[in-house]
Amino acid sequence: MNYKKNHFFIENISSEKIAEKFATPIYCYSYKILKTNIKNFKRNFKTIKPTICFAVKSNTNLNLLREIKKFGLGADVVSMGEMMIAKKAGISSKKIVFSGVGKTKKEINYAIEKNILLINAESKSEIILIEKIAKYKKKKVNIGIRLNPNTNPKTLDQISTGKKENKFGVSENTFLELVNYIKNSSYLNLKCLSVHIGSQILSHKPYEKMLKVLDKIIKKSNHNFEFLDLGGGMGIPYENKFKKLNYKKYSSAINRLLKKHKSKIIFEPGRSIVGNAGFLITKVLYIKEAQNKSFVILDAGMNDMMRPALYGVKHKIVPSIKSKNYSKKTYEFVGPICETTDKFSTLSKFQKLNENDIIIICDTGAYGVSLSSNYNVRPKPPELLIKGSKINVIKRREKLEDLI
Repeated sequence: MNYKKNHFFIENISSEKIAEKFATPIYCYSYKILKTNIKNFKRNFKTIKPTICFAVKSNTNLNLLREIKKFGLGADVVSMGEMMIAKKAGISSKKIVFSGVGKTKKEINYAIEKNILLINAESKSEIILIEKIAKYKKKKVNIGIRLNPNTNPKTLDQISTGKKENKFGVSENTFLELVNYIKNSSYLNLKCLSVHIGSQILSHKPYEKMLKVLDKIIKKSNHNFEFLDLGGGMGIPYENKFKKLNYKKYSSAINRLLKKHKSKIIFEPGRSIVGNAGFLITKVLYIKEAQNKSFVILDAGMNDMMRPALYGVKHKIVPSIKSKNYSKKTYEFVGPICETTDKFSTLSKFQKLNENDIIIICDTGAYGVSLSSNYNVRPKPPELLIKGSKINVIKRREKLEDLI
């Protein structure tokens, strides 16, 4: 944690100063952490030289995407809106990959018009529709097929995407059938085998299992794939007790696969790029005493940060000013939303708080704002990018007048 003389700083600016100037709740991103994450990701896979397509769903802020683009990253998108925002951020079409199980005719049309790198198809019906549109446009379209490798990533059920009971991708038999179908098409060019087994993965072992499945199916398909899109899913330690993913072992496993199959690698990281770069600064509105605990009621709610309510996960919560005076009661950090699930964490050992104190919810850069809503007719918070001692407003706070 970045404390200076017991005051919490984001780069060179204190959280109290940010709260005072912009009011709460407010999202802040550290440019330094963002830059470090991208450099580390590239370094970890240096020998592979992958195409890195940032998962836009994790953070859709246009100005943040512009910063990410400057580091040479492309975009993994799952909707026409995400494609449009990636293009507006200046990301080249040749670095955009379009995934998702429910692409509409309009979205496929747009992707073909923009000549993006790949459309990763997830069903036979989708492939037939892509072929039909390509034929009408008299174009040959580059596509991938997303395989469901039936690999358990041992993460949360809600963010597991590579097991046979999940809606994503196709089975091995269907995959092989589709390879043969596309080979006989005059309008489809099979460029990629795509796979993505889930999110918030902290062990290299599920990835190793996934790569073994890919090795077998590539041999069975008898097709030379120009690209292997391995998805993303690399996790971050939201709580100190969590271990970190061993990138070295994952990279070694990929290199072993590439000795057998000469393909280019695509990654789709999101959380590992922006997750720990984000902070949600909020204020204590009330401290409400109950029999066995105290409710710490914050001005940020589940509409501002949905992950704890949606998945039951916990984020680190820290005070803006450190103190050695601890509360005798358990604190339950909750928001103002009219839902029991509007709860961030329950902590039995936390320093004593007072009303109007500033609190920081950490690691909110991924799936924070992008999952936020206007539930209870609440305007979304502003977003700031902190660069050293400089604050850039990269999205203004919504106004009630905009919503009503």
